[in-house]
Amino acid sequence: MVPHKTNAMKTQSAGLEELESQKLCQEVLDLINIVAQLRDSKHGCPWDIEQSHLSLIPYAIEEAYEVADAVRNGNSNDLKEELGDLLLQVILHCQIAREEKEFSLKEVIEEVNKKLIRRHPHVFKKRESLNIETVQENWEVIKSSEKPKIKSSHPISDRLRLKIRSQSAFSGALKVSKETAKVGFEWNTFSEVWEKFVEEVEELKDAINQKNKLHTANELGDVLFTLTNIARWKKLDPEECLARTNQKFLDRFSIIERSVNGKISENSLHELQQLWEVAKEELDEKVDGNDTIV
Repeated sequence: MVPHKTNAMKTQSAGLEELESQKLCQEVLDLINIVAQLRDSKHGCPWDIEQSHLSLIPYAIEEAYEVADAVRNGNSNDLKEELGDLLLQVILHCQIAREEKEFSLKEVIEEVNKKLIRRHPHVFKKRESLNIETVQENWEVIKSSEKPKIKSSHPISDRLRLKIRSQSAFSGALKVSKETAKVGFEWNTFSEVWEKFVEEVEELKDAINQKNKLHTANELGDVLFTLTNIARWKKLDPEECLARTNQKFLDRFSIIERSVNGKISENSLHELQQLWEVAKEELDEKVDGNDTIV
């Protein structure tokens, strides 16, 4: 039986929440001050002082990928650390912006708070119970209404070019195919998608036989784009699929390295292929029916 909370217990609980809130605020302030000291022109760190919004781009991307990797591996300690590193990137950008009198962390937080409330009226205003599909549709409608209307004869293409400019090629391809499918530019059946894939593979073969590098690059891009559509039809994320295969390959290759004591080059390709099959069987035995592992 769960005891009923008394007023005194509620007051104590509220006091603990306030104390935890104060501690959190202090930790955030400490991080802001640490970054400010690192950026101090006289006594700071030379590397941090030299950074700009532009120079930090690869680090922000790298940290975001490391967060994703920690999630995939289910390691909460790694996730905690990588989220901290990603947060550091946010604070660094805000510190640089504050120095340039552009904006502050406070303004960044205010902006995202307003955006979340504005884009979730079913939570903060009407209190409606909606399914995920309707929520996503409403999100896009609200999001598009926030942008100034620009007359264009190709508004969908313009919007998608902006949307995918900061995404990986696979993520961008998935976004493009999803959005254009919504307006009717879509195959009727999956067999048609597969036929298109076979067609693109044949065109890639022809380009390779012609030994035309630019033509081959274009046809390879078409194959990859069609593979992205296959993933979409099967409700898969191609980026996630490739990330898993990368990890799977390295897991198998590490077993081969261990088998030959790291002396890969001292073995023939035939021997390495045999070891590959052994590694494949060893890892397959560990899957044990878990469909979350490739």
